[in-house]
Amino acid sequence: MTPLPLTPHAVVFDCDGLLVDTEVCWTRAETRIFAAHGHDFGPEQKALVIGRTLTGVGEAMADYFDRPGAGADLAAELLDLVRQELAGGADALPGAAELVKACARAVPVAVASNSPRELLDTALTSAGLAGLFPVSFAADEVAAAKPAPDLYLRACAALGADPAGSVAFEDSATGVAAARRAGLYVVAVPSLPGTVLDHDRLASALTDQELVDWAEGLADGA
Repeated sequence: MTPLPLTPHAVVFDCDGLLVDTEVCWTRAETRIFAAHGHDFGPEQKALVIGRTLTGVGEAMADYFDRPGAGADLAAELLDLVRQELAGGADALPGAAELVKACARAVPVAVASNSPRELLDTALTSAGLAGLFPVSFAADEVAAAKPAPDLYLRACAALGADPAGSVAFEDSATGVAAARRAGLYVVAVPSLPGTVLDHDRLASALTDQELVDWAEGLADGA
């Protein structure tokens, strides 16, 4: 594995499944919509939708359900279900707040999420993380969402950071592809057990001691 950069220009985080435990909300909503259309929902189906935009999930479901042209309607149906699930709140994942705070003491930080702005704000606020980020960017605020590089490029531009000198934290293949295309160093923290992701550094959780030591050491080198 490539060593973590000791003096990154910026650190950009994904949100769902990385900082906030929203995947359980999405999974419950996805399970409900798959069941409503006569299908089971397990690891194979989750792999089809994780990391995608809401529009992308709608299109994937339309293909899976053999309902050509129904992507937009299915996306709207899923959005309503996710809203219902998120209304109950979502927690920050272990180590998320501590890692972000440690990074922010030394370098600019941001969020780049494939969720629409409405769901991104709900997730960050519910988890108590919204105040930790000076800027965040959602899928409906760029021309092309992940796996295109736009979200990462926009976040780095807003922070005045060179993407090639910045670090991305991601939990899905879609997000990793976006960060790679933007030129960032990639820390992969898979949210699905057994998932193999491209990476410069792989961690099982944000509480990984090497990540914690690295983040806390950034302030010493700033």
